[in-house]
Amino acid sequence: MAAAHTPRESAHAAAQGVRQALGGSFAAISKWERELGKLRVLVNVGELAEGEREFPDDESYPVHEFPEIVGFLHERWAGGGGPDAWVETADGERADGPGNHRRVAALRRRGRGCCVVAPIVLHGRAWGELYVARRAGEPVFGRADADFATVLAAVTAAGIAQTERLAEARRLAFTDALTGLANRRAVDMRLDEALELHCRDGAVVSLVVCDLNGLKRVNDSRGHAVGDRLLERFGSVLSLCGAILPGTLAARLGGDEFCLLAVGPSADEVVKVAGELCDRAAELDLGEGVAVGVASTGDPIGPVYTARRLFRLADAAQYRAKAARAGQPVVAGREGGPEDPVVRLADAPERQPATERRKFRR
Repeated sequence: MAAAHTPRESAHAAAQGVRQALGGSFAAISKWERELGKLRVLVNVGELAEGEREFPDDESYPVHEFPEIVGFLHERWAGGGGPDAWVETADGERADGPGNHRRVAALRRRGRGCCVVAPIVLHGRAWGELYVARRAGEPVFGRADADFATVLAAVTAAGIAQTERLAEARRLAFTDALTGLANRRAVDMRLDEALELHCRDGAVVSLVVCDLNGLKRVNDSRGHAVGDRLLERFGSVLSLCGAILPGTLAARLGGDEFCLLAVGPSADEVVKVAGELCDRAAELDLGEGVAVGVASTGDPIGPVYTARRLFRLADAAQYRAKAARAGQPVVAGREGGPEDPVVRLADAPERQPATERRKFRR
């Protein structure tokens, strides 16, 4: 679990490890979604029965059908104890009372003879459950197995907590706090990967750089709170337009600069979306529209091997759009290929666009 990069990978590693440790033929990890009142299965591993999938899209069960995860646990904790695992068998017998008829029916339906269920507790609250089963005819889990499952559930909970902390750290590291969009660091990483794909397979990589007009005026005349609202509203518009192109990354580079990074769609598709962005930004009741520059490897802009060059091209196009107060995007390479004024501006050593002057890593 420590090596997992996502919650799904972490749950899969836990289920596999617990299944092997307890000698089960099948294991699953489910999460209690309190707001929906459901136990949602995150992962199934081992011998899957008909209808079971390793990573189910929507396998969930009303939590009231499995009251142990709620009432049983709280009753145990009220007495000062901890959450203990228990064993269910296909014949319906359980050491501490009658079994859950739904679990018993599921065991029989899927050809399993017994299971051990252990609550997963995170931050003092029931988070979900660990479930391990054996085939019909194999030895039934005993009290020692249940005690071991309780320990394994605690180890699983610690791993889940670590994964959640890492996921939150990654989210904070790659997300702009004000708008919720990706930040510059996320763009850098995605663009590096995209250009590797472009150089290897010829994938079209397009960058749309946007400079929000009028932010300083709004800040000076109406206050920074209103300016922040303008940034948030434009961020929503950018996200909406980016969603038109599957897989496009919408990001705030910093201050009043934003971008879209698209990998795969044609240059024409990206330019069309950039035009839509200009139109929608002009309709915002705050600000003065947006200056948009586009650079795409699908246009005649010359070889692009580095993120630095693509950024310079998009920035130069955006610079010309701002200077001309253009209501539509300026696109690098569309006014004469390598002799396009935008391409020449990006290549001129004596003039560096604003993004380049900020000394990005490339």
